[in-house]
Amino acid sequence: MDPITYDQIINEVLHHTKTDPHKRASGLSDFILGAQDGLVNVLGVVLGIAAATHDARIVLVAGLATTFAESISMGAVAYTTTLADADLYQSEREREYRHLIQAPNLEIKEIRDIYESKGFKGELLDRIVETITANQDVWVAVMMAEEHQLAPIDRKTAVRAAFVVGLSAIIGSVVPLSPFVFLSVSTSMWLSVLVTALVLFAIGAYKARVTVGKPMRSGLEMAVIGTVSALAGYLVGYLLKVPPVP
Repeated sequence: MDPITYDQIINEVLHHTKTDPHKRASGLSDFILGAQDGLVNVLGVVLGIAAATHDARIVLVAGLATTFAESISMGAVAYTTTLADADLYQSEREREYRHLIQAPNLEIKEIRDIYESKGFKGELLDRIVETITANQDVWVAVMMAEEHQLAPIDRKTAVRAAFVVGLSAIIGSVVPLSPFVFLSVSTSMWLSVLVTALVLFAIGAYKARVTVGKPMRSGLEMAVIGTVSALAGYLVGYLLKVPPVP
């Protein structure tokens, strides 16, 4: 293998920190957040209402009300949380610019320590530090990515996160609710639990496959945790069931 040149290292550093930085949030995480929340929460609601009333119409009304309230709420939370991350990034970025003026020697040492910990040394390390610290924008971008592990976020990212989370919450909510449209309440309760558990398993397995982890284990964990959480709704409905009309 040919030795890595100085120019290659600098080009890769600039690409990694400025041109194509890692995003802290992704469409996958937003989708999983919304879908899992919709699946578990609506399943808990419909099981509780079904156990308490055995009235399919009431179950559907409660489920749909929960679906849309949940999707709007989750979307809003995703939006405000993403904007909070953007504010954090901007605040830290401005602080880094101040540090370059007020404590430049310390900031240079931090850059040196970062790349020394990566295995660079000697003249090559000196040239890397010199090149990065020659441009304040590059310097700050490197510090944001390497020291703070933060990536820039804009308002479009917040809107996208809100849309993905809200839509996936609606999609997830439809799964436990749909059996009650076609089947009896008793049958729908069991089918709703089964189908929701399978979908949760699929989401968990897919997440592990595209990120890290074991698909089978991740799928089972998500299915068990989600189903047990939703069954709490059934328990409340069963204990507080509405007495039959005489």
